Amino acid sequence: MAPKKARVADVHEIAQGMPHVTKWERDDGTDRPVYQVGGKSFVFFRTPRPDAVDPLTGEKYDDVIMIWVESEDDKLALISDEANPFFTTPHFDGHPSVLIRATRLGELSRQELTEIIQDAWLSRASNRRATTWLEEHRLN
Repeated sequence: MAPKKARVADVHEIAQGMPHVTKWERDDGTDRPVYQVGGKSFVFFRTPRPDAVDPLTGEKYDDVIMIWVESEDDKLALISDEANPFFTTPHFDGHPSVLIRATRLGELSRQELTEIIQDAWLSRASNRRATTWLEEHRLN
């Protein structure tokens, strides 16, 4: 049986399922939430920006999701593996995050997406919260 493909609904479910998460909604009526732990974002649904565009048409991507990572090494591992749908733009040089288009989430399994979002949460949570979560999940 093939692994379940990741979907946008999974991003929301996984992010909201982490402890101490706040979901921040925009005032403009768009469904582009920001998920935070302790006031720090770890998953962010971006508005269309000039740094992420279709190379053929020049149209701004309207489905980009930013996910924090632990380190530059983690970022480089994700974006340099051509099998992964992650990317970055010069705007994010030096920023501990990767970008992915919602339309490409299905290239990941739900389990892969879960691990990436859990790692994003861990990279932004306080040491106490991260240690507690890792111990509860026997990952420490």
